[in-house]
Amino acid sequence: QVQLVESGGGLVQPGGSLRLSCTASGTIFSGYAVGWYRQAPEKQRELVAAITSGGSTDYADSVKGRFTISRDNAKNTAYLQMNSLKPEDTAVYYCNANITPWAKRYDYWGQGTQVTVSS
Repeated sequence: QVQLVESGGGLVQPGGSLRLSCTASGTIFSGYAVGWYRQAPEKQRELVAAITSGGSTDYADSVKGRFTISRDNAKNTAYLQMNSLKPEDTAVYYCNANITPWAKRYDYWGQGTQVTVSS
């Protein structure tokens, strides 16, 4: 069974930083693309950052220049470094790992971790 475990969320003041971690078990992590999503209260879940199995990255415009996604396949872990945090970054952040063999997509999700940015 594939399981993703997230950590690193918490309360931080505006302008502060957090690093989220997502560690996978039960699969060969290197073959998966990884995305970090977030969902604020009464808002749609949105993709924040993504990294392919080859290491290519992409970011939502709202976080570009502030957030960095990375992965360490030897540790089966993906990271989201969040700098210059703003109150509007407050949300539950979810790690997603996905793979599409034979044109069928498989998605695995972490439990979510709360990030609150407030003074």
